[in-house]
Amino acid sequence: MFAVSVGDWRLAPEEAERLRKYFDRGGFLMVDDFHNEREWGNFIAGMRQINPGLQVEELGDTDPAFHSVFNMKDRVRVPGANVVHGSGIERGGTVPHWRAIRDSRGRMIVAITFNMDIGDGWEFADDPYYPERFASEAMRLGINYAVYALTH
Repeated sequence: MFAVSVGDWRLAPEEAERLRKYFDRGGFLMVDDFHNEREWGNFIAGMRQINPGLQVEELGDTDPAFHSVFNMKDRVRVPGANVVHGSGIERGGTVPHWRAIRDSRGRMIVAITFNMDIGDGWEFADDPYYPERFASEAMRLGINYAVYALTH
C-alpha cells in the first residue's frame, strides 16, 4: 500500500483498527510526500492510533530494503516537481530521511520517505522537465521496497 501526504491524515478509530489488522496480517505501507515537523507529528499521531508502542528508526546504508534489487548505499533526495529546479525543499522540510517502523519480528512494515517526494519521481518519469536522475532514483527505491515487501 502507498500513502501520500500522510502529514495531513486524520484517522478515524475504525480506520486505525483496520490498518492495525492489515499490519498484523503482514501488510506493508510506504508513506511519502510529507515535510516538516508539524506534518511529521500528524503522521506519528496517526501511527500511534494504530500501535501506541511503535518505534521509528532511521534506515542505515546496510538495511536489506536498500539492497533487495538495486544497491542503494548512496541514496539521493527525490524532490517534488514543484521544487525540482529550485531548492528541492518543500514546506520547510530541509533534511531528507529514510525511516521505518518494524513489527515484533523485525520486518519493516512501514517504509517512510520524509522531506522528499518519491511519488513525483514516478509520476513525472516521462516528463522532459523532470530530471531523469531523480526519476531513476525513485524507481529504484520503489522497486526495492516492493521486492522487500514481497520477500520479507
